Amino acid sequence: MTPSGVLTFAKEQGAKVVDIRFMDFPGIWQHFSVPISELEESNFEDGYGFDGSSMRGWQPIHNSDMLVVPDATTAKMDPFFKVPTLVLIGNIVDPVTREPYSRDPRNIAQKAETYLKSTGIGDTVYIGPEAEFFIFDSIQYDTSSSHMSFYEIDSIEGNWNTGRDEGPNLGYKPRSKEGYFPVPPTDSQQDLRTDMMMTLMALGIDIEAQHHEVATAGQAEIDMRFKTLLHMGDQLAWFKYVIKNVAFKNNKTVTFMPKPIFEDNGSGMHTHISIWNGDKPLFAGDKYGGMSQEAMWGIGGILKHCSSLCAITNPTTNSYKRLVPGFEAPINLAYSSRNRSAAIRLPMYSTSPKAKRIEFRTPDPSCNGYMAFSAIMMAVLDGIQNKIDPGDPQDKNIYNLPPEELAKMGSAPGSLDEALAALKEDHDYLLKGDVFTQDVIDMWIDYKMEHEVNPLRLRPHPHEFHLYYDI
Repeated sequence: MTPSGVLTFAKEQGAKVVDIRFMDFPGIWQHFSVPISELEESNFEDGYGFDGSSMRGWQPIHNSDMLVVPDATTAKMDPFFKVPTLVLIGNIVDPVTREPYSRDPRNIAQKAETYLKSTGIGDTVYIGPEAEFFIFDSIQYDTSSSHMSFYEIDSIEGNWNTGRDEGPNLGYKPRSKEGYFPVPPTDSQQDLRTDMMMTLMALGIDIEAQHHEVATAGQAEIDMRFKTLLHMGDQLAWFKYVIKNVAFKNNKTVTFMPKPIFEDNGSGMHTHISIWNGDKPLFAGDKYGGMSQEAMWGIGGILKHCSSLCAITNPTTNSYKRLVPGFEAPINLAYSSRNRSAAIRLPMYSTSPKAKRIEFRTPDPSCNGYMAFSAIMMAVLDGIQNKIDPGDPQDKNIYNLPPEELAKMGSAPGSLDEALAALKEDHDYLLKGDVFTQDVIDMWIDYKMEHEVNPLRLRPHPHEFHLYYDI
């Protein structure tokens, strides 16, 4: 859609307000609104000013003026606001130099697509994330004081509520690890997920399926059809926004935390990636699993850089409550055509060359999609450029391997600080084409250490009182 087309679209839709949105550094959508009368074609070049120092990980206060420039191709009508509101996603630029801002996640995704074309390897990268989440009825938490800390989750589906007086308690609460695909009444959230799915589809977001996931207490998954990298970055932002707001409208609350429930499955975001050159799928061939040599090298790139990738694809301290050795998390640095215990799976649902893709299973939905998808692509390209051998596939149960074989295989990091340390040592592949800059890498590491890793280190954990209070 062109700027003039956006103005026509807004008039046809009866829009009264324009909502300008952009992604902050850690990955939360931000917005502000202006009257529709304040939107002119010139705004698609001039942009709107705002205070960059108020955004997490962005400008210092002495150099805080920034611009957000709306992208006309992103125009959609918001499905939740009372007053008809046009939504435009914007790009962040410096008001003096007019240069795109290096720490704008959307800018990183745009540079990633440009870099792919410059390599001559391909011209299009497709991304298909499977973002899992939990739908709860209540969440309470507090870490605000020096003498107490707690959280309490509740869900009508929680297996801990089988004995609660619910006047009456009707049962049908999924047992831990047994929530995958049961029909109602055990699956109590079918209508809610369908509402989420239909809202997404009304926004032009193609959906492949929705279903209950493995864990108790309302774990869910809604799968978007693959799109190009930047497009999927935009869609993941819409996805989280819609899921949360449909739940909120129904007096429910959603979290994309990877591991909110103890002793049950966490929420991952298995991410599918394929590269095309024109109408040719680059990953189809005669190698293992019907893949090409380029695909094998791409797998080698992900496996080589997995530890540093995790700092971006699994960017929270909670991420590593899911990525724990000995359980079902995909932490092992191996690949297989059907083995879901490996970090990389090659889906075998179809023999069509168009369906050949790499599924990286380690990422989780707490990530900033623009940055995570870009980093995965850069690892794949590095593997292709340097012809990195991924080794032999692992088609056996990895969890039954002896410790020495597991150690030789390697695994994902065990904590966010380990991942950040790996990123500090291994990020040259991300700097190619100026996709990620050194400034972005340094600020990412510093922000995560200062605002997430260290604050958690300093706080006593409630379980420590259970373990140690009487020593």
